[in-house]
Amino acid sequence: MKPIHVGLLGFGTVGGGTFQVLARNQEEISRRAGRRIEVKAVCRRDLEAARALVGDSVNVVADPMAIVNDPDIDIVVELIGGESVAKDVVMAAIAAGKHVVTANKALLALHGNEVFAAAQAKGVMVAFEAAVAGGVPIIKTLRESLAGNRIEWVAGIINGTTNFILSEMRSKGLSFEVVLKEAQRLGYAEADPTFDVEGVDAAHKLTLLSSIAFGVPVQFDKAHVEGISQLQAVDIKYAEQLGYRIKLLGITRRRDELGGIELRVHPTLVPANRLIANVEGAMNAVMVQADAAGTTLYYGKGAGAEPTASSVVADLVDVTRLATADPDHRVPHLAFQPDQVQRIPVLPMSGVRSSYYLRLRVADETGVLSRITTILAENDISIDAVLQRESFEGERQTDLIILTHTTVEERMDRAQEFMQSLPSVLAPIARIRKEDLA
Repeated sequence: MKPIHVGLLGFGTVGGGTFQVLARNQEEISRRAGRRIEVKAVCRRDLEAARALVGDSVNVVADPMAIVNDPDIDIVVELIGGESVAKDVVMAAIAAGKHVVTANKALLALHGNEVFAAAQAKGVMVAFEAAVAGGVPIIKTLRESLAGNRIEWVAGIINGTTNFILSEMRSKGLSFEVVLKEAQRLGYAEADPTFDVEGVDAAHKLTLLSSIAFGVPVQFDKAHVEGISQLQAVDIKYAEQLGYRIKLLGITRRRDELGGIELRVHPTLVPANRLIANVEGAMNAVMVQADAAGTTLYYGKGAGAEPTASSVVADLVDVTRLATADPDHRVPHLAFQPDQVQRIPVLPMSGVRSSYYLRLRVADETGVLSRITTILAENDISIDAVLQRESFEGERQTDLIILTHTTVEERMDRAQEFMQSLPSVLAPIARIRKEDLA
């Protein structure tokens, strides 16, 4: 049978890893796909560097449209990243009737509805396992393995850079700024780490997971996004004393009683005895709560040349297997049939239910705790635990740590405003949401 011909757009870390995995495991991959998958062309601005890697048997070009317009290319693999150029070449590939494999979470989080609609109309596939959690097969799991389940919630550590930073802050007691510099030195963080440390990258990925889990359009603009750049080492220490660890989690949850879903990324206290709380370093992990399967956890490397290439090649195998299938009987891009995708609203954060960690820097004087607990009670917020740092001799202020039971975010907003206005509260209140994930 004629081989499937692939064009790689972008031949950096992941593109090079994809080429190597295909070459190394060609026999195994062919047996699984039913036919050979061959890289016919690669696109990279540095032509000589690309030729040094692929040899003379593969065409090397600098213009991505040369691959899109090549009639011998069956599948276009987009590994350029970003939005503008990537969107143009993906839409052009679809218009040319070519299947697409991409690792571009930003492209799909922001323009996925348009991309998937175009692919559906043209009868081609867009596969994107590598766009979320690198080598962790969470897209296929949600879309296929859990297809018989009603998904209740998905929660994940889906950015390795922030998980590395939080792990180092906890284990070494260092500040965010110090660990960020180390992460950059080791190559875990970019020179401009904003997308990672401010939670944007995780929100791109969560947007896709939410769409697949609940059968809704991709709607990144509705996500609540908080990063870790303002997180203090002292809060990580106090959380540890209380039996919790702080992780940057992406959480999407079905809220039938409110007719919507939650879509949020933020630092979160997780009980230290939960498996996901013990995911350290640059690793990723995603938990899924489903009605039939129960709670499952998916763990692995979220980035890197070969882990991400593993997902790219798996998509190539899937597309190859399904290339001759009737388009109406392929696995839908977002798991649900296109005419069954629902416009379920994303809930505002004011309606989200959570429990909270509060750290208040207060004057060490009589009656402070009483005034604070009164404010919480007046807003129907009950207290789970209180920790007060012992003051040193002569010190006139201390840290007061409060864990609350579950409440509605707008109540906490109101209570925090009142507490912050007290003369005895001497600094901005630190607040972190808490999830049991059980």
